[in-house]
Amino acid sequence: MSTNRKHINIVWFKRDLRLQDNEALHNAIQTGQPTLLIYVFEKSLKKDTHYSERHWNFIKQSIVALNTQLENSNTKILSISSEVVETFNIIQEIYKIETVFSHQETGLKITYERDKSFKRFCKNNQINWIENTNNGIFRKLKDRSNWISKWENYMNEPQFIFDSGEKNFLDLEAINTLENILKKQNLDTIPDTIFQKGGSTMAHKYLQSFFDDRYFNYSQNISKPLLARKSCSRLSPYIAWGNISSRQVLQKAATFRLTCSNKKQIDSFISRLTWQAHFIQKFEMEETMEFGSVNKGFHSLKKKINENYIIAWKTGQTGFPLIDASMRCLNETGYLNFRMRAMLVSFFTHNLWQPWQEASQHLSKMFLDFEPGIHFPQLQMQAGETGVNMLRIYNPIKNSLEHDPECEFIKKWVPELKNLPIQFIHDPSKMTFLDQKFHNFDIGIDYPKQIVNIERTRKFASDYLWGIKKNPLAKEESFRILSLHTMADIGDSD
Repeated sequence: MSTNRKHINIVWFKRDLRLQDNEALHNAIQTGQPTLLIYVFEKSLKKDTHYSERHWNFIKQSIVALNTQLENSNTKILSISSEVVETFNIIQEIYKIETVFSHQETGLKITYERDKSFKRFCKNNQINWIENTNNGIFRKLKDRSNWISKWENYMNEPQFIFDSGEKNFLDLEAINTLENILKKQNLDTIPDTIFQKGGSTMAHKYLQSFFDDRYFNYSQNISKPLLARKSCSRLSPYIAWGNISSRQVLQKAATFRLTCSNKKQIDSFISRLTWQAHFIQKFEMEETMEFGSVNKGFHSLKKKINENYIIAWKTGQTGFPLIDASMRCLNETGYLNFRMRAMLVSFFTHNLWQPWQEASQHLSKMFLDFEPGIHFPQLQMQAGETGVNMLRIYNPIKNSLEHDPECEFIKKWVPELKNLPIQFIHDPSKMTFLDQKFHNFDIGIDYPKQIVNIERTRKFASDYLWGIKKNPLAKEESFRILSLHTMADIGDSD
């Protein structure tokens, strides 16, 4: 190791892929020290079953967008395919790392263990590691008694402004040298895919178009699978991967509300931002819910895995058109509105009577906006295993009639049904033998038979879960959960 190593700081990007309102980047710049910006495509995470190529492509696009913004600063993000400690260890051979700046990550157990390993590495190498609060999620909270006020104070603080220009960053020549030593990550992605494209520029375009006109029917269309694709903000992947901060979104919404013509819609949108943070904070405080029910009273619940059910659900072949359309849409585009997501989980855990853990990895892979802090609390809530939320078992046919009355969404994603009369598109099981002959359509051949009886399975699931909810341990746990997580300022919600 050279004794004449240049002293540098490092900004380690994770789920904060932006320049504006990035406290870690801001703090690094304020030191005046030469600074390296880095993102590590961790091999262990790329192998993790919660992630898929759509996530890595979104991240790559986000970094390409960052590099475009950094051109005036004569630098770029050093993008490496390796592991974090291994990468920093090699850099430490070339430079003396003074301080690493990053945001705290509310992630999977694998990222938590990685952070603990990195902390040991920093201590052993006399490196200072400064982690900043991310989106108003606070570590080591004992309860939620004053969380909402802390979150609001955080959201109302001034944003961290990034100005272009050279700011003591390691220059392109130095970064190119590091790329030749380390394993450089190729950032190319397939253009013009159906997925939303990553990057802060795209995030702000979606935000602006939402406030331009899309927000006006936000509340009316939020539960409708087709109309929600336009009326919802579609910001979730950009917030999840940090292309835009929650504070940027909230402050712009609050400013826009002052002059907009439909304040009720913006209030509803702002409320959703609050609940998003609430669920992530819940996961930050009880990370074990990645693996088991947050309410220990439900640990006794054992469900027999049925691979045929799971395959039918994953591929959109259950015989329930809205379920199948929703899954096929999610698999193809990476997006589905909240109500349809809840319905997919409800159907899987209640009607198919499968453990939510068996749904977790497929959904996380498909959701372009996969956010662990949203993912696991919502899975458990929709599965009815928190003990504190209302048990909801969605009827897919009733939801189809209410939220896709003309079957436009179903026709798009289950085209084999599109030539049938609307009443049969909603519920093909209503077709008699003569109906099938008349329409030249065979249930079980042209479209699957319903794999379960939803009325019977709904009753079974409801009775069983209510029985568990009444047991002493579940009640005790419910009280603990309410005491720890309920916020008096805004109550609890599903």
